[in-house]
Amino acid sequence: MPNWLKDAVFYEIYPQTFKDTNCDGIGDLNGIIEKLDYIKDLGCNALWINPCYDSPFKDAGYDVRDYKKVAPRYGTNEDLYRLFGEAHNRGIHVLLDLVPGHTSEEHAWFQESKKAEKNEYSDRYVWTNCWIQGVAGHPYIGGEAERDGCYMLNFFKCQPALNYGFLNRTESWQLAPDDPACIATREALKDVMRFWLDRGCDGFRVDMADSLVKEDDENKSATGAIWKNIREMLDKDYPEAALVSEWSNPHQSLKSGFHADFYLDHHGNGYNTLIRDNETPGGDHSFLKKDGNGDIMRFLLDYLPKYDNTHKDGYISFITCNHDTPRARRTLDYDELKIAWALFLTLPGVPFIYYGDEIGMRYLDIPTKEGGYTRTGSRTPMQWDSSKNHGFSDADPDILYLPQDPSEDAPTVEAQEKDPASLLNVTKELIALRHKYTDLQADGSFDVIYAEKEQFPFIYKRGNLLIAINPSDSKASAALTEEAYIDKDDKKSTKLTPVYSIGEFKQEDNTLKLQAQSFVVLSLV
Repeated sequence: MPNWLKDAVFYEIYPQTFKDTNCDGIGDLNGIIEKLDYIKDLGCNALWINPCYDSPFKDAGYDVRDYKKVAPRYGTNEDLYRLFGEAHNRGIHVLLDLVPGHTSEEHAWFQESKKAEKNEYSDRYVWTNCWIQGVAGHPYIGGEAERDGCYMLNFFKCQPALNYGFLNRTESWQLAPDDPACIATREALKDVMRFWLDRGCDGFRVDMADSLVKEDDENKSATGAIWKNIREMLDKDYPEAALVSEWSNPHQSLKSGFHADFYLDHHGNGYNTLIRDNETPGGDHSFLKKDGNGDIMRFLLDYLPKYDNTHKDGYISFITCNHDTPRARRTLDYDELKIAWALFLTLPGVPFIYYGDEIGMRYLDIPTKEGGYTRTGSRTPMQWDSSKNHGFSDADPDILYLPQDPSEDAPTVEAQEKDPASLLNVTKELIALRHKYTDLQADGSFDVIYAEKEQFPFIYKRGNLLIAINPSDSKASAALTEEAYIDKDDKKSTKLTPVYSIGEFKQEDNTLKLQAQSFVVLSLV
């Protein structure tokens, strides 16, 4: 386990829309380098950069044409190497996005695989034996190659599936996961990883990490075996390299070799009930919405089994948002976001902040771009200041990659830096708090002290810190049991000392009283 992950707070950057330095309306690597000091000042000490590889951009870069080449729109390989170095000089680690399940249909491997003549890439992708034979249960394409066969897709039409084999085989064209061709695919992936690790990359966030072996069993054992093999390579040759999965099943992912797994916004799961439970009849019942009348038990009943069964294997990562998820500002106001970020930054695991969430950027209802569809509204250009294009670019506004928030009160870094009570400054305080107390780090203990169905507050312990949160629009209180006063050395504390708070609270005897929309951290020592 890379030791640096314990105190990591990640900042996710969608490179197209972070900072444009060459006036083409698209963000670039030099723009990220230019803003590294901002990221450090925010308190984030790690980056996840969405795909910046060469691509035809039919899926915003998740259709990779060349894994070892930076897309010209972002700069050059040398620019990325320089980004690694400049980040490291500031104590910032950098993860690249790895896309292992598919490539672009324009990738050189696929161009060879399409040929009628047998070659070393013929089985790099999943093909049937005949042009009239489809892939049952999976999307596929036929009639677009010299080769007599149809090829499987992993997602969009532009993304042919790489071949890691089929665990449960029913057709002659389905290869076993240990077939030499499937092993060659795995080794090609490792070669890509080594290429970037040797040049300064600190690891990878892995896209659709559970999608490798087809017709896998319910435990994803064959896909997991591939990642265990890759983890062995990392442990041997790159022990400080981190591997983070887009899987959202820590029982499978962390036991398969990943160091951390995203807790994604899947409808009805624990994370969804906290912040985005707005797709069910009867309104928004998110726990972190002040008038949602939420229920913390809906979160805990999903989260606790996952945490209890996996926290010795790795970390569950909470996200404020990501490039696939509606921004939380869509339904939460600034005060609600402060409480939400307070929760995410004080729970176990490795947290990820999506660019712009620290200032409460809005989700915009705009047309799709590069396969974004409903996700496009969360990918708009960063809003830095009150200058042209909010400081994102000096280009003509008409050529920006995506439009920006047209509201007069569109949030900017510049404005919020001047306001001590702004979401930006509260976010900085919360990140600083996490760095200050080792009990708040990824591997610190976690114990629920008070949580009742459809009741507030929620109180939990991280080591010697007692944390209480009341996101509702009404006062709330809870009696503290003896367990709340026992420190991690099994000694009873005589008092609880406040170390940070949002809103007002009061401790009277053994009762903790919180005003509406409040959060407090108390130390037992």
